[in-house]
Amino acid sequence: MSTDSITGLHHITIVAADARRTVAFYTRVLGLRLVKQTVNFDDPGRYHLYFGDELGRPGTAITFFEWLGAPKGAPGLGGTHHFALTVADRDGLLRWKWRLTDGGLPVTGPLDRHYFTSIYFTDPDGTIVEIATRGPGWTIDEAPDALGEAHRDPPAGMIVANRDEARIAAETWPEPIKGIAPEMALSAGMHHITAIGCDIGRTDEFLGGLLGLRRVKRTSNFDDPSSAHWYWGVGDGQPGTLITYFERKGEGVKRVRPGAGQTHHYALAVPDEAAQLVWRERLLAAGLPVSPVMDRVYFKSIYTRDPDGHIVELATAGPGFTVDEEPAELGTRLQLPPWLEARREEIAAGLKPLT
Repeated sequence: MSTDSITGLHHITIVAADARRTVAFYTRVLGLRLVKQTVNFDDPGRYHLYFGDELGRPGTAITFFEWLGAPKGAPGLGGTHHFALTVADRDGLLRWKWRLTDGGLPVTGPLDRHYFTSIYFTDPDGTIVEIATRGPGWTIDEAPDALGEAHRDPPAGMIVANRDEARIAAETWPEPIKGIAPEMALSAGMHHITAIGCDIGRTDEFLGGLLGLRRVKRTSNFDDPSSAHWYWGVGDGQPGTLITYFERKGEGVKRVRPGAGQTHHYALAVPDEAAQLVWRERLLAAGLPVSPVMDRVYFKSIYTRDPDGHIVELATAGPGFTVDEEPAELGTRLQLPPWLEARREEIAAGLKPLT
């Protein structure tokens, strides 16, 4: 890997209609840590909340812009379908199913996706959240040096028309779950992000040809076998490096409708500011719109768009969330960038306290 290569996922940013409700769900239900409460630097009257592992490391960060009272959005072209968190294995996944359903949350799965096993549910704004196992991985049907070279049909028994839905719905952990056991840890962060595009070949040119990600699987959507589903990652495609796209084309396919529950952008990680500047020049040379470098305090960012218009950010790995708070204090009070400190009283007065 060259010194300016993309290293994996950095974060995903989603729209939430109620910051306090979002904090309750992602901390109390899913056990993620609120590592930063700040504001949208481009719209400082609104919260920007970050959740992740104990330090909010790149690849673990799920972030939210609060658009208070925003109407519900809808997925479509140029948007994201869902994001997935990582759990170690199937036992941990079944424990999560018990915990979530015991709390009254409808859960779909466990569904065998051949390369991993997943459950699905929605957060309070309707964002589709997946929890996926680490394995068995991409080499179950391809050699390590041939990943993503040939199309691989989903195994017949795993596609939607052939699944034993009654058995799947009944399968769960056999005894009550109290709290979040170590076997259920989501601290590894994201498994993958899945977006929606209208031309998978064009998307491949963007992610693989331009951004240099490795295509690790060419398959079909197990829930819609007529739709291509391709995966790109870093190296051998470990969880935390994966971006995937559903191809949806033809008449009647709608564009994303922004709003609560929909993604604002997703971010890929680059090592440092020097690498980021190299990427900015490459994107400009390719004729893509690219923002100036933006100082986000905890990292530096540039923004472009994929071929369907989805905002894609390239963010530096550091300096990280401890630049303005001690590790033990992360997320406990409102943090503002230096250029907004003079407006702290005004900004804080317009935000509902996160209790």
